[in-house]
This record gives sequence, C-alpha cells and structure tokens, in this order.
Amino acid sequence: MAKVMSGIRVLEVANFVFVPTTGGVLADWGADVIKVEHPVRGDANRGVLRLQNVVIDRQRNPLIQQSSRGKRSIGIDLTTAEGVELLYELAKSCDVFLTNLLPAARQKLKVDVEHLRAVNPSIIYARGSALGDKGPERLNGGYDATAFWARSGTALLVAPPEINGPLLQPGPGYGDTISATNLAGGVAAALLHRERTGEALEVDVSLLSSAVWTVSLSTDIAMETGCNDIVATMPGTPQANPFTSIYETGSGEFIILYIVVPGPIIADTFEHLDLPELAKDPRFSTVNALFANAEAAHALIAEAIKAQPLSYWKERLRTMRGQWAIYQTILDAETDPQVLANDMIFEVEAPDGGRPLKLVASPVQFDHTPIAPDRAPELGEHTEQILQEAGIDWERIIALKDAGVVN
Repeated sequence: MAKVMSGIRVLEVANFVFVPTTGGVLADWGADVIKVEHPVRGDANRGVLRLQNVVIDRQRNPLIQQSSRGKRSIGIDLTTAEGVELLYELAKSCDVFLTNLLPAARQKLKVDVEHLRAVNPSIIYARGSALGDKGPERLNGGYDATAFWARSGTALLVAPPEINGPLLQPGPGYGDTISATNLAGGVAAALLHRERTGEALEVDVSLLSSAVWTVSLSTDIAMETGCNDIVATMPGTPQANPFTSIYETGSGEFIILYIVVPGPIIADTFEHLDLPELAKDPRFSTVNALFANAEAAHALIAEAIKAQPLSYWKERLRTMRGQWAIYQTILDAETDPQVLANDMIFEVEAPDGGRPLKLVASPVQFDHTPIAPDRAPELGEHTEQILQEAGIDWERIIALKDAGVVN
C-alpha cells in the first residue's frame, strides 16, 4: 500500500485500545510510530489475561497485536525526571504526539501541550479521551462501554423495549476502533494544515463524540421531533416496510431484506422469494398497498423463507435487484470471500514462533493495495535503537538502564 505518511514520526504515550489503535492506523499508512511504554509493565493491554470467557495467551495477544502492529517500542519510566527529559529529546524530531493520558496525569508528568510545544513548537498534539477535553467532566476517564456505548444512547437505541433493559456492547473495543479511525483522520488533516500554513494544531476526539456522531441521524431526528420514536424491535416483528425485515431461514440462520425503495422492483423481489403471484395481488402490487398490508406480506414472506435453508437462499437471491444480507458471526469474516478479496484480513508473524496471527486490517486502502504491517513490538524491543537515533551515546544508555529509567 502507498505509504502516504512515510517520513512522519509519531510519539505515542497511550494505553489500552482507543489511542494505541490510532497509532496502529498511522503505522499502517507508513508513519514511524514510536510507542512509549513503562519499562516493566508496558501497555496495559499486554497484561490482559481474560476477556469475558476468552483466555488470552500473552504470547499471542490479539489486543496488543491489533493496536500496535507496525510500531517500534521503547521502555521509558515517565515518572522520573530523566524519563521525561528523554521524551522531550524524542519529541524534537517528531511530527505528532499521541496520548490518552488524563489531564491530571499529563500535567503531573509534564507532557501536556505546553510542555511538548516548548521543545517542538511544530508538533501536532493529538488527544483521545473518554468525554472530551472541555466541560465539567473533562478530568474523568472512561471506557468505550461507558462513554461510547452507554452514555451516547447507542445501547438503548439497539435494545428492544420488550427486554426491559439495555445491552452490553458487542465485544471488546467496539467504540475504541471507531474512535481510533476518527482520530487518525484528524491527525492526517492537521498534518495537511501544517504543511499548507505552518500552523500546528491540537486534535481532539473522544469516545463520546464518536458515539454521538455514529448515531447522529437518529439523534438529529429525536432532537427535531422531541421524542425517542426510533426504537429497536424484537426478532420477527413486522416492519412498516416488509421488504426491510429480518427473516429466519429453514436451517435456522437469519437474513435481512433491505429494500428501502421497493416500488420499481416489487415484482422482481416477490419472484426471487418464490412468491411471484403476490406481485399481482392488489394488497401488495403497489408501494402504498404493500405498506398498508405490511403485516400480511411479512407473514407470507416469512413462511416462504422458512421453507428453504440458507444454502438455497444464498443462490436464489444472488440475482435479486434489491439488497439483502446474511446475519453472519464474527468468525465468518475469516472465510467470507468478499472480506478476503478486499484484503480486510492479513497475517503477521507470531511472537511465539507458531502459526501466523490473523488480524483485521484498518479500513482505508490506497490504490487498491492491502496494508502489510509488521507484528506488534515486544516491550522495549527498540529502546536502544531509538535512543541511538536521538543521538544518545552508549555510555548514557547504559547509565539509564542501570537507573531503571529505560529497559
């Protein structure tokens, strides 16, 4: 893939998923991303042993591989004055400083924007936060389960009222990865602005802002009407448009029809559903009639789809003019021909020397070329290399190691 950020250096001081994944995306695009980690503990992701019911092998940790592939790692203890001075020395040659440290921590460690700009006035300072860098809660932290999923209204938007409660977010990092690409885009725009004007900007993206943006159409409508009329429905509930509903196949899997404007293709749709006679039925032959008799149409379509297994419908609906899709599991992505054809999954060398690790690619491609990043670095794998590049002689490096400032 075209390394559109070749020559750009990013200094990352961040933990967990959101902001480290931003660094991973920038590395995918060709940036040299230097990941600063505590010399003993490293990124908190390195210590995760279990997610829900899944045990994480620390030698094959997808969390660290997904968020930090293609980076270089240096172990620096930023709680020491010598460690902060080292960070400043690295920052002098960097274009972007990327962090998710809370405001109090940034000030305590002296790595806030005024400190970094004192050593490099042209550095772009990019912050990822839970709730934004302004307002009464700017000092508070949070995770995507709280700031993205719960706070924004997303959880209740997807929870049918009949279940009498919200849902947990669908898997780890759900809001983190969405927010990460938003922040990466902001950094790219700031770099372009600096090239054109010479002005270095601060860039902010929060989990909350990303989530509110993600459900913005629903939120816009709610604000306009003053009510929450956009709600999720229980499986099998007839929709106002029976061509935008979920149906169960005879083999137990589900498909969705999503034909938003059915008028021109009512006959084609019924033909592919093995119900050609319904296109001539006055109850369903026009859009207005179809919508007025949606419940009856839904029942007939449900019966027809239930009569055949998914394998049948995969072939039968292949030539249908309207849109439809199978409800797949996350594991189905590994063998989905369209996912594979578009290089949405790639492999990296496994740290334990075993079979390669399969990872999901970041979503942007340039010139149809897939990303080809290296594996995530081991903790402090590039400490000596990075320090030497910064002009630090070997004698000082040994002294820093002996003092525990670097690993």
